[in-house]
Amino acid sequence: MAAVAAATRWRLLLVLSAAGLGATGAPQPPNILLLLMDDMGWGDLGVYGEPSRETPNLDRMAAEGMLFPNFYTANPLCSPSRAALLTGRLPIRSGFYTTNGHARNAYTPQEIVGGIPDSELLLPELLKEAGYTSKIVGKWHLGHRPQFHPLKHGFDEWFGSPNCHFGPYDNKARPNIPVYRDWEMVGRFYEEFPINLKTGEANLTQIYLQEALDFIKRQQAARRPFFLHWAIDATHAPVYASRPFLGTSQRGRYGDAVREIDDSVGKILHLLRDLSIAENTFVFFTSDNGAALISAPRQGGSNGPFLCGKQTTFEGGMREPAIAWWPGHIPAGQVSHQLGSVMDLFTTSLSLAGLEPPRDRAIDGLDLLPTMLQGRLTDRPVFYYRGNTLMAVTRGQYKAHFWTWTNSWEEFRQGVDFCPGQNVSGVTTHSQEEHSKLPLVFHLGRDPGERFPLSIASTEYLDALRQITPVVRQHQEALVPGQPQLNVCNRAVMADSQQLHHWGSPSVLFCCREIMATQRTSAHEGAARRACAEAGQLSLGHQGLHL
Repeated sequence: MAAVAAATRWRLLLVLSAAGLGATGAPQPPNILLLLMDDMGWGDLGVYGEPSRETPNLDRMAAEGMLFPNFYTANPLCSPSRAALLTGRLPIRSGFYTTNGHARNAYTPQEIVGGIPDSELLLPELLKEAGYTSKIVGKWHLGHRPQFHPLKHGFDEWFGSPNCHFGPYDNKARPNIPVYRDWEMVGRFYEEFPINLKTGEANLTQIYLQEALDFIKRQQAARRPFFLHWAIDATHAPVYASRPFLGTSQRGRYGDAVREIDDSVGKILHLLRDLSIAENTFVFFTSDNGAALISAPRQGGSNGPFLCGKQTTFEGGMREPAIAWWPGHIPAGQVSHQLGSVMDLFTTSLSLAGLEPPRDRAIDGLDLLPTMLQGRLTDRPVFYYRGNTLMAVTRGQYKAHFWTWTNSWEEFRQGVDFCPGQNVSGVTTHSQEEHSKLPLVFHLGRDPGERFPLSIASTEYLDALRQITPVVRQHQEALVPGQPQLNVCNRAVMADSQQLHHWGSPSVLFCCREIMATQRTSAHEGAARRACAEAGQLSLGHQGLHL
């Protein structure tokens, strides 16, 4: 193993040396651009078969680089998947889940007081060791309180928002979402940064594009390696586009947003070429989770042939578009069937910088450099978590479901549908169905839509379980969940001494402690203090969250 590691480091040194030399003659690590879309589906790009073929720049990026048809997020929801990308760890490890309900999705709206713990090491923090300057443009979504600010977790610059562009709000009971430049709030969505919900017009993508272009130019002029995390949200409902793109897509407003994103990516790659740094810049394009079919077709995208979408652990919620681009290093026109994950971008980025991942914690991300540079395939499982529950596992071509669930009957009857037009009997269930003793197993090569489970009497079924069962057992035995950060604190119940339950659990104590911190200067301090001091005067909200 030591010889293999040494050989790998040596090959990396050769790659980095070819990528560029600094003024001192020492190898200069490549720049890193991670382009993270919001709710963009696997089927939204022409290269993945979208029939309108309206993404020429992204299609060209794939033709010049490597396409990953089997690339996954770490969670079917925004906040946990973003935490996974920047930590290289499953959200269950970093606390980006809720204990409010079994298999319950959660994120960081204004009511959530949790966020990324100080104990987590984020990618920009680690890249500082190799001299990188880091910037995030767009959506942060890892907590909105001061201790969770991106500049406290390794980023040097930020232009964007702690949340998505929800709203508009009345600025009384709830303010509009703020937009920041570094530490300074420079405005709010729907105010200084208008979004016209009727027409879909907003200039945010153009603003985010200019932020990216300016940052790249400044870092190139300073001859510093840089990490740019471009996390824009135009394809998240309510979708938006600037005036020149509105009405230009065959797909309606959502397609307008995709076309503007495609154009922006084209401009970013063109600038890298103009600055003669394309061969010293690694670029990766992907999405945080599957398309939000709950918003489709007007406000949501396409997950191609896959089942369901965002918020579910079926393939439509977890499998993402993914393109790697590094001219002169990644051979052009390649398709890799490596099972990839957004968590791999953490480990791969460290490898590009010549750094090792932290050894004091479990890291779930793989280094994809051997895949991208040499075509290697690594056997690895993909774990599908929904909240605090392991719902499914894929290994090779086989996927085993231990739980199935779309959303509740109550929500479904109110018109909330995570799988519109898709009904697979016994699979797309509206009650939480456990299959731990006899998992539902699909061969994703023959059946990517998860419509035909293998017969439990077949030899193939038994062989698949023999591959998957020991991986699941090993994972669960070694798993140490982080303290949950996304529990919902019900403030009304906090002050109601008649409500008694959940007292004493670590997550409740955390929730209570955080509420106390926010109530110290308010008229509600006494009620909150009494509620925290007396056992039982606390309740965690149990509600479905939709974004």
